[in-house]
Amino acid sequence: MGPRDGLQNIPDTVPPDVKLGLIDRLQATGLSYIEVAAFVSPKAVPQMADAQAVCAGLKRRPGVSYAALAPNVQGLERALACGIDELGLFTAASETFSQHNTRCTIDESLQRAAAIAAPARAAGVRLRGYVSCVLGCPYEGATDPAKVAELAAALFELGCYEVSLGDTIGVGTPGKARALLSRVRQALPTAPLALHFHDTYGQALANILACLDLGIASVDSSVAGLGGCPYAPGASGNVASEDVVYMLHGLGIETGVDLDALCAAGAYISEALGRPSGSKAGRALAARARRG
Repeated sequence: MGPRDGLQNIPDTVPPDVKLGLIDRLQATGLSYIEVAAFVSPKAVPQMADAQAVCAGLKRRPGVSYAALAPNVQGLERALACGIDELGLFTAASETFSQHNTRCTIDESLQRAAAIAAPARAAGVRLRGYVSCVLGCPYEGATDPAKVAELAAALFELGCYEVSLGDTIGVGTPGKARALLSRVRQALPTAPLALHFHDTYGQALANILACLDLGIASVDSSVAGLGGCPYAPGASGNVASEDVVYMLHGLGIETGVDLDALCAAGAYISEALGRPSGSKAGRALAARARRG
């Protein structure tokens, strides 16, 4: 998620060549899915104004799926023109957040998603769904798990091969995360689900660990812990990719990702942004490498 979710809230402009440098390093790690851009209004999200330039500059590798978000038909048309492999359809489990994020109701967001889904599928583009604010909203507080299950089901009905459950403001704890996933599993026992946890309160890794035995095989993450949400004040970035991979490898779970190469990608973008990496594993491994 780093090139899109990780960079969309950076206040200073990140040049396309830096984004492309990050993407190239990420795909060299063995990652098979990279979200590279969002085809949204440049007024709303200035950092994504160069989506076409980024897509045009991709050095595509076999086996890697290049994904993007599009909130409407206009965004879809731009994404299709850029040869995007996968498209994200999104909604939120909070009416107020939906209004702030996309200026529409939840029902209207699903209508927009439906308008995108059919032509995207006809063009051979895979669809992945996202539900935001699954464990809490910055405006409305706690989220009803039944609503999350309902929205996940709606996205599957539109043709999404997987739906990612997003703790957009990072308020979840392991017990709450597991209870939410268990409730969604009651409604969708065999549907492919993913986790998307932001680390605002330092709970993201614990949340993931608490949910791994409930049929989860996909976890969204952002290299160097980059990210945040412009409509969720105080929310930190998505859980750091390096930390997730370090934990999974420690559990004996094969990810297909080269952790050292991933840490190098995190160091690259952190240096380019002039800020320390938000990944504890990344910082520790980099320090060990410097010591030889």
